[in-house]
Amino acid sequence: MSGGSGSVSKVRVRTSYQDIMEACCKGLWPNWSGVGGLMVNVAQVIELLMTCTLYLLVSTSLLFDSLSWVAVPRSVCSLVSLVFLLPCLLLTDLRPVSTLSLLCSLAHILISLLVMLYCLSCASSWSWSSLSLSVDPEDFLVSVGVIIFSYTSQIFLPPLEGSMEDRGQFNVMLGWTHGAACIMKTMFSLLAVLTWGPETSEVITDNLPSDLRPLVNLCLLAKAQLSYPLPFYAAAEILQTCVLRDAAMSSYSKHRGQAVSRPALVVRGALLMTSYLLALLVPRFSLLMGLTGSVTGAAMTLILPCLFHLRLQWSRLTVKDRLIDVGILSLGVICSVSGVICSVKRLLEGL
Repeated sequence: MSGGSGSVSKVRVRTSYQDIMEACCKGLWPNWSGVGGLMVNVAQVIELLMTCTLYLLVSTSLLFDSLSWVAVPRSVCSLVSLVFLLPCLLLTDLRPVSTLSLLCSLAHILISLLVMLYCLSCASSWSWSSLSLSVDPEDFLVSVGVIIFSYTSQIFLPPLEGSMEDRGQFNVMLGWTHGAACIMKTMFSLLAVLTWGPETSEVITDNLPSDLRPLVNLCLLAKAQLSYPLPFYAAAEILQTCVLRDAAMSSYSKHRGQAVSRPALVVRGALLMTSYLLALLVPRFSLLMGLTGSVTGAAMTLILPCLFHLRLQWSRLTVKDRLIDVGILSLGVICSVSGVICSVKRLLEGL
């Protein structure tokens, strides 16, 4: 904080989750503050890696379904999806990643409109009795992990807030975007359940008629491929900063617009191959989403932010604020532990 002429302005002193974690640990364990930052980086890399694996798994499933008429092995579809992602190894600038993410958003909007319009066209056959409140406890807990995973944008929030021209609008932006996402996802899910009831598939395209399915599958395949570069780039940046000790700066700041160095290429190649191998091993992508959301998603979204807030702002918080933080923290721990147990159990059953 800095003051002048009676005014007080906020000064940004931390730029990443690692900085915040190290600041929290500094007063508690002065000699171990670096370990806390390392743990946060590990959690971020795991979540980003699982996200990459998810997109590769979805790409494989969609390609396999689209080529079912020629009986192409699933492993071949996974390899083809991997080949199309090889250019990600050469990304050294956030601008092409942003462009790909924009195209991904356009594909997502098109897919949502197509599916929702089809569901609305079937409104005459809707049955409200299909909206049953009785759910299997294990399915519910896995679903909570999936929902948490679908909102895990927190890794990108510190640099996003730092790059905004008017940082005072950050909370407003956060509220509008997450509110719109919540409404969109709720409407999408409700329309799907009203249309197909208990037969609603994990992959929504499996419920679509054969004449519409190829178009939606193609859009979903494009979306999955275009979604991969962002988490891959973010994970590669963290790994390069942590692993390549001789490179004090990430490739974004040091090699912007230049060729990727050989050590960085090795790190990126290992990251790409790890996501590929995980995609071959995981039987169902919903279980992967549930497990990731329960472990790193709950930690990064619900648990750590509350701990950071309580640790750094304790003296400024009211009793009500502290109780809210403790409530969210407790909910995050419960969701995390129960979700991990159910997701691991289902994964082991599917292997």
